[in-house]
Amino acid sequence: MKVMIVGAGKLGVKLAEAMTVENMDVTLVDSDAKVIEKINEHLDVLTVVASGISITMLKEMNIEEYDIIVACTENDETNAVICTFAKKLGCNQTIARIRNPEYTEQLTFVRHELGIDLIMNPDLATATSISKYLLKNIMFYSGDFADGRVKMIDFKCSYKSTFVGKKLFELEDFDKLIITAISREGELIIPNGNTEIAADDVVHIIGKEEDLLKLSKKHKLITPDTHVDNVMIIGGGNVGYYLAKELSKARVGVTLIEQDRVRALKLAETLEHVLIIHGDGTDVNILEEENIDQMDAFIGSTGYDEQNLLMALMAKQYGVKKCIAKVSRRNYTKIIDKLDIDAALNPVNITTSNILKFVRGGKVLSVSLLLGGDGEVTEIIATPDMPYLGKPLKDLHLPKGLIIGAIVHNGEVIIPKGSSVIHPNDRIVVFSLAEDTENLKKLFIPGKRGLFSELWNRDKGAREYSAD
Repeated sequence: MKVMIVGAGKLGVKLAEAMTVENMDVTLVDSDAKVIEKINEHLDVLTVVASGISITMLKEMNIEEYDIIVACTENDETNAVICTFAKKLGCNQTIARIRNPEYTEQLTFVRHELGIDLIMNPDLATATSISKYLLKNIMFYSGDFADGRVKMIDFKCSYKSTFVGKKLFELEDFDKLIITAISREGELIIPNGNTEIAADDVVHIIGKEEDLLKLSKKHKLITPDTHVDNVMIIGGGNVGYYLAKELSKARVGVTLIEQDRVRALKLAETLEHVLIIHGDGTDVNILEEENIDQMDAFIGSTGYDEQNLLMALMAKQYGVKKCIAKVSRRNYTKIIDKLDIDAALNPVNITTSNILKFVRGGKVLSVSLLLGGDGEVTEIIATPDMPYLGKPLKDLHLPKGLIIGAIVHNGEVIIPKGSSVIHPNDRIVVFSLAEDTENLKKLFIPGKRGLFSELWNRDKGAREYSAD
């Protein structure tokens, strides 16, 4: 697949990294020569110093030969125009990043009239993810698959946890669940039965909602007071705006603190049933005046990662149950797991997940990135011509970095064992490490050299399913 990415910011670079892992032919365009020079030091992609809005550049690059163009510059209008030009010049599919709330309310018109196949709004996607997280009563929530019948949760093991010091084969209550991965000191580990859980580990689990709920209740991963009625948000940018709007629709009491007076006045005009406070969200006196100790959740959504993390930590000290920070910088990944906050959501990762789902197309239903993209959970539909159908999982010799977490067959959720078999049209929830993403991609593309024709010859590091 041939892809052009215009805009070498955080999203553009992240997409280029993810796509090159999948052996896509990527061209990265940016008008800043210094940015391109830096990218050339660590990314093996074709780079072009040019304005993405230049018709001359698009023609010289033979845009008609590209399958997809992704316009993710910092300017919404530029992204829309780039996609329009590319589509008129013969590019097959176009994706535009558009953030402005005014455009978001006119998506159908914009897509139809400008010829844009997918419009991505990172701020709206992030707000939606936070809203889902808050409104679930499982304390540590990762995502839904198979129309909500399969869920993934992650929880952090404190030194007091009943899991710490135990090997996985010693754990009770996991018969109907699969531990897909463990995040430890910023690295993603694929565990086996002898892996011992350590303090501060973040454990990622896939299973049915009812089984996860039983586990959460028994081991106090969920408490009755995790229901969210009152929320405090600092930062009235687009993420804060979208989040306040979604939560207020769900009849959640929202207090939003915004430092810029003009922005605060605009928010007060557009957001009904939301208390808008003009003030500094890092001022402890303001937080106390607005009863932070009575809040069920706190979200740091300013434009500064450090502020968001610090204030989420401070909110924890006031007894707030759910504390979330919007974090855009990748180099904070390794320290986030060590902090006493419930979630740190990265708009770039969320947007990348959604774009990858669209780019892969076909039978890919959802993609969810973990730990900055070191791993991902993907939901696919098994097609009748895939070569691995009808074979027990224990005979497939999957590599260690590729784990089938759930199978949905005829509407029934199956947590797989070695004897489990995949049938045509089954939904499969698959976990993979970043280095195995290419194998995951081959899983979706039937052919003589499909995934398993390659993997059957890869005995080294193979993950064996138990026969029972």
